[in-house]
Amino acid sequence: MNAKVNITVKEKNVVIPKEYRALIRKACNAALKYEGFIDKAEINVTIVDDAKIQELNREFRDIDKSTDVLSFPLGEDGVYDYNPETDALMLGDIVISSDHALAQAELYGHGIEREIAFLTVHSMLHLLGYDHVNNLEEEKEMFYKQEEILKTMGLEVKK
Repeated sequence: MNAKVNITVKEKNVVIPKEYRALIRKACNAALKYEGFIDKAEINVTIVDDAKIQELNREFRDIDKSTDVLSFPLGEDGVYDYNPETDALMLGDIVISSDHALAQAELYGHGIEREIAFLTVHSMLHLLGYDHVNNLEEEKEMFYKQEEILKTMGLEVKK
């Protein structure tokens, strides 16, 4: 199963190589497969800079600072809107800060590929209904699943 993953780069100063676009698509599909999501899915991924993600964070979460990734789920309790043009369920939108991704890859000492995949998988789990902000048990489960999904992609943390 391949999800339809629409990737948009919003800022002129942000450049995303083709292989990173493929990685984002692979991460979306790996999360869906891991979670046993069998329906056709559509996901929108937008890559922005820190200024834009700060603006979005302020507008939608009342938090006036930049962040690494924002998730905008379109479904609730496993029920999603249907797009007849793509014959797919619309899971929602992911917004990734390229500035944060680069900084965090350096901070955590792993490649940018792993960081982009991590942020994508993290956000995909949000689109599928996971919430680590208000539910500590779900946070543990979510972080475990993130690592398991990244392992299936060959991007596990080297110890």
